[in-house]
Amino acid sequence: FLVVKMASKLIQVQSKACEASKFVAKHGTSYYRQLLEKNKQYIQEPATVEKCQELSKQLLYTRLASIPGRYETFWKELDYAKNLWKNRADLKVEDAGIAALFGLECFAWYCAGEITGRGFTFTGYYP
Repeated sequence: FLVVKMASKLIQVQSKACEASKFVAKHGTSYYRQLLEKNKQYIQEPATVEKCQELSKQLLYTRLASIPGRYETFWKELDYAKNLWKNRADLKVEDAGIAALFGLECFAWYCAGEITGRGFTFTGYYP
């Protein structure tokens, strides 16, 4: 029963994907032009290879420079979580529910990643 239900859902998803593909084929160019026009202040002219390489390096080093701040934020959040655990007797049911939902969401994303990594199969990896 579950397999039949999943198969019917897959067919529905395939038809929706086909509709979306047709929509993008029909309206994609105009959307692309609107998007570029709306965000033209971010476009670097002239778009040369050198300019793209410069921007790529700027992005890389900007992200590298942000690591210490993110590292510090990580430890602050970890200390906050430790403090919550120490005072777990003061936790409300709502806070525990939110934490449980967050854990469930993390597990769901993990499962989705595993399925994607297996080539969208549920039974195992391809040889």
